[in-house]
Amino acid sequence: MRLPFFAVSPPGLESITQHELFNLGVNLPRAVSGGVEFEGFLSHLYKINLWSRTASRVLVRIGEFEAKSFAELERKAEKVEWGKFLKGGSTINVRATCHKSKLYHSDGVAERIADAIKSQIGEKPKSQNPKPQKSDPHSANLKSPVSDIQSQLVVVRLDHDHCTISLDSSGDHLHQRGYRLETAKAPLRENIAAALLLQAKYDPAQPLIDPFCGSGTFAIEAAMMARKIAPGLNRKFSFTHWKNFDTQVWGDLLREAREKVDDQIKPIIQASDRDAGAIEAATANAKRAGVAESIQFRVCAFSSIEVPNEKGLVISNLPYGKRVGEDSDLRNLYAQLGNVAREKLKGWRLALLTDDPHQIKAAALDLNITLKTENGGVRVVLLQNFV
Repeated sequence: MRLPFFAVSPPGLESITQHELFNLGVNLPRAVSGGVEFEGFLSHLYKINLWSRTASRVLVRIGEFEAKSFAELERKAEKVEWGKFLKGGSTINVRATCHKSKLYHSDGVAERIADAIKSQIGEKPKSQNPKPQKSDPHSANLKSPVSDIQSQLVVVRLDHDHCTISLDSSGDHLHQRGYRLETAKAPLRENIAAALLLQAKYDPAQPLIDPFCGSGTFAIEAAMMARKIAPGLNRKFSFTHWKNFDTQVWGDLLREAREKVDDQIKPIIQASDRDAGAIEAATANAKRAGVAESIQFRVCAFSSIEVPNEKGLVISNLPYGKRVGEDSDLRNLYAQLGNVAREKLKGWRLALLTDDPHQIKAAALDLNITLKTENGGVRVVLLQNFV
């Protein structure tokens, strides 16, 4: 039986996630605001959770209807096939958002949905209702409890009286691969880093340099791509606790993923930072990810980077005022960046993430904005071009 799914994606990265899901075997994925809609079987849901490098979480849409009163909401919610997915005794969190609907009290909506679930699985779930976030229209930031993977998140959205009910299949946010326990200043989310690598057309056969590596996210994600390591290989998912969970299909997918890991690949990945603490954290993270031997870490300033003979990609989350210092301190850094790029990086591709494309003009490089997104609540842009 085919089911409707929704892969939540960071803002501005929906088309990258769409292309990724197509490459993972999804038929006709459709990018919309906040993510990608698609249909498929539970095997598709398992595979995307395991292999998607760019999605934030994957929801399965189990109910969709109009509701203009609580009585109508209760009646239609009781017809949803909760028992097909949820087991009795499950810990369930219901989270509701309401937008331009006659039913505007999110707590009341969540309470009715909880009653409907109770009518089928026999226990009253808890309800939690954070305020809607404008930057996240499809609940990308609604985290299920990190401490209890068996806690099932139910996402209810009322928009112009149209009610959509979804189950979160992922559990913890998919950017939580399990390797980044140590962070430097202003870390970049793993799925955003992966999306930017795809946008920059990272080729494992060519060198990659991150001269402001922080906790090493770009380098680690690149190494995992090069080694064909599934990003979800070493974590847990909510769908494994569903009543209709297929252990054989999931076991086969895990076995195939482990067999695809290529330990013979030797990518050239250099990650440096002038902060010794950042390099220490990055090295520890790379070890947990199983790719430490694929990355050359070094404590050094950008001006001291050593460049391989073969040309490749320079990608980095640049320091910017809101992250690490004052704007006045960055103009000199950006000017130096331009000088070093012209001196050492002729013919290299650049992909630089910053919050202020105007300030980076101090680098005097021919860069164009190719992507806009958010990281840690800060609006950022990706600038790309050849030196």
